[in-house]
Amino acid sequence: MTNHSDRRAGRPSQVRRPESNKQPGQNGHPHPTWLALRWLFLFRLVVLIGLILLFSPSALDPLITPANAALAWNVLILYAILVLLSGLTLYARRPSRGSQVHLATYIDIIAFTFLMYAAGGAASVIGILIGVAVAAGALLMEGRMALLFASFAALAVLTEQIYSDLYGGVATSSYTQAGLLGGIFFAVALLAHVLYRRVREAEAMAARRTVDIANLTKLNAFIIANLETGILAVDGERHLRVQNNAALELLDVDAIKPGSSLVDFSPEVVEWLETQVQNPAPEGTLMHVGGRELRATLKLLGDYRASGALIYLRDNQELTREAQQIKLAALGTLTASIAHNIRNPLSAITHASQLFAEGKDLPEDDRHLLDIIRRNSARIDETVRSVLQLSRRDRMDPVSLDTARWLEEFAEEFRETHRLAPERLTLEITCSPDPVEVDPRHLHQIVSNLCENALIHGGHNNEPPRIKIRLVSTAEGAGPPLIEIADEGPGIDVKTARDIFNPFFTTKTGGTGLGLYIARELAQTNGIHLTYEPAEPHGSRFRLHFAR
Repeated sequence: MTNHSDRRAGRPSQVRRPESNKQPGQNGHPHPTWLALRWLFLFRLVVLIGLILLFSPSALDPLITPANAALAWNVLILYAILVLLSGLTLYARRPSRGSQVHLATYIDIIAFTFLMYAAGGAASVIGILIGVAVAAGALLMEGRMALLFASFAALAVLTEQIYSDLYGGVATSSYTQAGLLGGIFFAVALLAHVLYRRVREAEAMAARRTVDIANLTKLNAFIIANLETGILAVDGERHLRVQNNAALELLDVDAIKPGSSLVDFSPEVVEWLETQVQNPAPEGTLMHVGGRELRATLKLLGDYRASGALIYLRDNQELTREAQQIKLAALGTLTASIAHNIRNPLSAITHASQLFAEGKDLPEDDRHLLDIIRRNSARIDETVRSVLQLSRRDRMDPVSLDTARWLEEFAEEFRETHRLAPERLTLEITCSPDPVEVDPRHLHQIVSNLCENALIHGGHNNEPPRIKIRLVSTAEGAGPPLIEIADEGPGIDVKTARDIFNPFFTTKTGGTGLGLYIARELAQTNGIHLTYEPAEPHGSRFRLHFAR
């Protein structure tokens, strides 16, 4: 059964040990299974048929007297009736399983003893069947009644021998054979008991191993399913055996049934796989699937094609972004530690250039050099400030924010700071969305960066740039808000749009290329999804999608 609490907690459920795996004596009473009783019934039918053939007139030993032959057939008829009745009790499952084993064993011992008497006593081969009955009963009763069955069988054989000696005229030398036969019964019973214990121990160990393997399989499946790396395991015929959610997402597939052919849902992967089998690349190669660029690595599971292969898939853009984050984190740490050592000399250079610029009768060449110093000093200061912002992006203080009221205050402040007329920055609020949990400082920097970017690139046909901020809801009525910052500029071409959120990417000579990257990083920190879309007929739209 599956543990629902484990499922809710995101942990793999543990396979419980079945009740049938209990050790002998754990429940206090031996209980052979109904399947074992059915096999016992079939075995008794086979023995009955063999005995009928053995005592048939054509195969009857000439030494057997007619009286003994008649006795044998009477016993066989009665034994056949009892065996058939045991089939009915087995079908009705009444009485209990243990009682049915007891009855079958005692009936077999008594019937075989009479048949042994009819066949000539302990010297006949019928005595072996008594040993078989003892062994079967001991095994079915979990070895507990082995000595009881052996004692009853030995007593029956001894009684038969005494009766034969007194009334049948059998030689007394048969007592030795009867004694040996009784000893064999006890040996068989003890061996059956030991064999049963060994079988039960092996069965219990196998059950434990089965549970452990099942738990390990579930754990492996849980780990694979939650890996961020896409995993595909295929056999030699290129049929899928194992896949995880990351692989389905990277291949843009909703669901795949195990055993499906890989070529049915991703011919690109099959083509890449065949190429790699012939010319393997240990570090992995790039593969284009749909609109994504994936870095794939192949691990063969054997030296032959039939052994199958393991394919690891990673989004190359995601890998690049992770590398950039590592680089920028290191850069941010470095910049934070030496910011004062950069800014202090930079402030001195800037101040000295301003004082030098106040001098009279400066040649134009010197003034040009001073302008270069001031521009580059300002650029260095902006770069240091931007990288410092990156190093502080995780320091957030979220509050419940009314986005409509906040945007009204932001629009008024931005117009005043940049001296914009109301028609240059318009605000459209079409809903009253639910408050959102966000850091106001981060949101201010995100929207400010997007608006300043629109001021720089939003002009068209020599007209001043116009910015439009819209607040809409992503659901009917109240719901999570969506903020859109749009301009009427020439827009961004498709090739450039793929790189606008990369750090240090800029299309102007004086920029740092960190504005949009910082906006996206701050948005992700606050659970906001920042996207870009081209506007119609021209222009750009940046959208902030707030989570519920």
